[in-house]
Amino acid sequence: MRRNRILLAMMAAAAGGDLALAQPREAPYAARPKVEARDGAGVYRAMCQGCHMPDGRGAAGAAAYPSLANNPKLAVAGYPLALVLKGQRAMPAVGAFLDDEQVAAVVGFIRTHFGNDYREAVAAADVGAMR
Repeated sequence: MRRNRILLAMMAAAAGGDLALAQPREAPYAARPKVEARDGAGVYRAMCQGCHMPDGRGAAGAAAYPSLANNPKLAVAGYPLALVLKGQRAMPAVGAFLDDEQVAAVVGFIRTHFGNDYREAVAAADVGAMR
C-alpha cells in the first residue's frame, strides 16, 4: 500500500498536481489530480511516460517498467484497457485519474505507436463497460 501511495504521489507531481493530492485508495474522487490532456499522446505524456519512457521502451532501475514498444500483448485491446483501469502488481490503476474518453485515447495511442499497429478502436463505451 505504501508503494502505491508513493507511485500516486509521483504521478500527481508529474501531472502538475500537488503531492498532497495523492491520497490512499479510500480518498474521495474529488481529491484525485485531474489530467487535462484529452488526446492519447497528451495523456501518455502526463500519466505513462514517467515509467514507460517517452519512446515506450520501458526502463529498469528501482523497478522494472515493461516496454510497450512492439508489444504483442497489446494486440487484444482488453489487455491494456484492464491494466490501465485495474492495475496489476506494480502498475497502479491509473484509470482512476482519467475519464472514459481519456482511457480510450491513451489505450488507442499505445496500441498504434511505438512500433505497434493494432488498429482496433477502443471506445469510451468499452471503458465504461469494463469499469
